[in-house]
Amino acid sequence: MFRVLKQLAWFFKEQKKRYTAAVVLLLVVSVVDLMPALLIGEAVDAFQRGALSYSYAFSLIALLVVIIIASYWISFIWMQQLFGGAFILERKLRSRFMRHLFAMDPPFFEKRKTGDLLARGTNDMKAISMTAGFGILTLLDSVLFMGILLAAMVLLIDWRLTLAAVAPLPLIALVVTILGSMIHSRFSKAQEAFGDLNNRVLESVAGMRVIRAFRSERRDEKLFAEKSNDVYKRYMQVARVESFFDPVVNMVVGLSYVIGLGYGAYLVFHQQVTLGQIVTFNMYLGMLIWPMFAIGELVNIMQRGGASYDRVNDTLTVEKAVQAPDAPVEGLGHHLPIRYEKVSFSYPGAKGNQLESVSLTINKGETLGIVGKTGSGKSTLVKQLMKYYPGLSGDISFAGVSIADLPQEEIRGAIGYVPQDHVLFSKSVRENILFAADGATEAQLNEAIEASAFAQDLAFLPEGLDTLVGENGVSLSGGQKQRISIARALVTKPELLILDDSLSAVDAKTEAKIVANIQKERAGQTTIITTHRMSAVEHADQIIVLEDGKVVERGTHAQLMEEGGWYAEQVRNQSLGEEEVNI
Repeated sequence: MFRVLKQLAWFFKEQKKRYTAAVVLLLVVSVVDLMPALLIGEAVDAFQRGALSYSYAFSLIALLVVIIIASYWISFIWMQQLFGGAFILERKLRSRFMRHLFAMDPPFFEKRKTGDLLARGTNDMKAISMTAGFGILTLLDSVLFMGILLAAMVLLIDWRLTLAAVAPLPLIALVVTILGSMIHSRFSKAQEAFGDLNNRVLESVAGMRVIRAFRSERRDEKLFAEKSNDVYKRYMQVARVESFFDPVVNMVVGLSYVIGLGYGAYLVFHQQVTLGQIVTFNMYLGMLIWPMFAIGELVNIMQRGGASYDRVNDTLTVEKAVQAPDAPVEGLGHHLPIRYEKVSFSYPGAKGNQLESVSLTINKGETLGIVGKTGSGKSTLVKQLMKYYPGLSGDISFAGVSIADLPQEEIRGAIGYVPQDHVLFSKSVRENILFAADGATEAQLNEAIEASAFAQDLAFLPEGLDTLVGENGVSLSGGQKQRISIARALVTKPELLILDDSLSAVDAKTEAKIVANIQKERAGQTTIITTHRMSAVEHADQIIVLEDGKVVERGTHAQLMEEGGWYAEQVRNQSLGEEEVNI
C-alpha cells in the first residue's frame, strides 16, 4: 500500500526541510489538541470536589483559549508546509511529464491516444500529489496522532480501560488488507476508462465539421454516452469498495464507546478512576474517530496514488525511439551538402521497405523536387532528415558528418519544416508565424508573409495579424493554413527549407506566386519540395521520381520531359486539366 511513498522518496528527500517541519508541527499540535479534554476533565473533578472557584474556572478558560489560538496558528503553518509540498510535487511531475512528451518521437504518439495522455497529465497527477499532501496527513493522523492519543489514554487515564476500548481496532486492519488491493486495480481501470472518454471528446471536437456534414451527431452522441457510462460504472466500482470502510469504522467506534462507557462506569463505581477522567477518556474516544476514518482515507489515497503513479511512470520510462549519439558532433556551422547513401527504411511494424536503396546528393543552393504516386515514399524520404524513426539502413550525412553522429537539435535547428498536416495554435496569426522566431523583426515578419502570398488575405481578417485563428486554425481555410505554415518556416531563415506537399490546398496561380517568391527570397539557399503537382518543381535543379520507395527517374524538368516517363506523362495530364479549368 505504501509503495507509492517509496517511489516518491526522491521528492521527500528533496523537500526534506519542508516535510520535517510539517511532521514536527503536526506532532506538536497533536499534543496541544489533547489539552482541552484534560482541562475539561480537571474542571469536572474540581466541581465534584467543590473546589471550582470563579478564579480557577477563569484560569482554565483562559488557558483553553490560549491553547485553541496556538493550535490554530501551528495548524496554519503545518498545512502550508504539507499541502504546499503537494502542489510543488504536482508542478514538478507535470513539468517532467511535458518535457518527456516534447522529447518523444512520432512512434511514441502513434501508439498512444491523446485523451489518455491528457488524463495522465491531469487526473493522475492530482491523485499522485494527494499522496504527498492529504495522504501524508492521513498517515500521520492514523499512526502518529492515534499513537499519541492511545498513549495519553494509557498514561493519563487507565491502561485497562484503554485496552478494552481499543480491542475492536484490529477489525479495521483486516478490512484495510482486503479492500486495499481491490481499490488499486479498480481505480487503474477507472482511470483508463477516463482516458478513453477524454480521447472521445477530443476526436469529436476536432471532427465536429465532419460529424455534422455526415449527420452523425446521434451516432457520436451515442458513442460518447457509452464511454461516459463506462467511466461511471468503473468509478462506481471503486466507490462500492470504498463504501464498505465507513460502516466498519462506525461499528468499531460505536463498540469502543459502549465498552468505554460500560467499563468506565464500572471503574468509577469502584473509585479506580474519577468522573473527570471518564469525561476526558470519552472525549479522547471521540477524537479517535478521525484517525480511524483516516485509515480508510489513507488506503484510498495510497492505492489511488499508486495506481496513478504506475500509469504516469509507464509513460515517463518510455525511451526515445532514436537514441542520442554517444559522441555527438555539434556546432557544424553549416550542414550542406546532404547525401543519401543507399538509404533503406521501414516503419516499425510495417511489412516491406518504404524506401529502397535511395542515393542522392543535395548541394548548397539547390532546389530538389520529389514527386511520385501517393504512398511512393516522398514524405518518408524527407522525414529521415529529421531523425524521427529508428531502423535506417545505409547513411545520410550532413556536410560529411553521418546523421547517426548528429544530435536531433543540431539537425532540426538548421531545417524549416512545413509538414502536410498544418498545425496551428489557438493564438493570433502573428503569434503562429513567429512561433519559432521570437527575435524576428517586423520587416522579417512582413517578408515571410509576402513570400508565402498571405498578405492579400490579411485585409479580409477582422483584426489583421492579431486575428485569433481558433484551435488548429478552425476559422481559416486550408490554403490560408498552409500559407501561414510556410510563413512560419520562412521567417526563421532556415539553412534548409522542406515543403512537404505544402501547396496542395492553394490554386495554381497562388502556387506559382509562392514558388517564385521562395526562389527569389531563398536565392543561394537549399529547398526540398515534395508534391503531387509537377508545376511546383519545374524550376528545381534536380527532380526525382519515387515509386515504391525507389528512385525510378532523376534529372531536371527538361531532361525528364525528354525521357518521356511517368513525370512527363503527369506534366501533360496536369497541363490538360488546367487548360480545361481555364476554359
